Amino acid sequence: MSMRFTPDKITKLAPDEIFVFGSNLAGRHGGGAALTAMRLFGAEWGKGEGLQGQSYAIPTMQGGVDTIKPYVDRFLDLAYEWDQTTFLVTRIGCGIAGFKPEEIAPLFDRAIDMYNVVLPEDFFNILIARRKRLGIPLPPGLPDEYK
Repeated sequence: MSMRFTPDKITKLAPDEIFVFGSNLAGRHGGGAALTAMRLFGAEWGKGEGLQGQSYAIPTMQGGVDTIKPYVDRFLDLAYEWDQTTFLVTRIGCGIAGFKPEEIAPLFDRAIDMYNVVLPEDFFNILIARRKRLGIPLPPGLPDEYK
């Protein structure tokens, strides 16, 4: 299994890829990855959640981490169903929203078992360390450096 991580800067996507970004509920994509999503990947002004062009918005600006979880869960459900599409998850919530990767990464735990969801490297490393600490099985086929 070779590891793939979401690059820090994405300027183009393959036809079967989706750019996953943090948003606000009002869909005012004025900065950060949200602005990139609107300029390059079809995000729509005024739409704060869900699939838009070649992008998917996850609201992160409405409260604490617990308010983000239902949106991440909905995204992961969609990604599970759309298994022929690759979803590139940016460091949602870790820019303008002000959360730390250690707060957001656990919301994506299910994603490390999904071959079509690509996470930022720091999210992945946080999730692997968390699974080891809690005794949760690691995904099969991980390179030795992560075991």
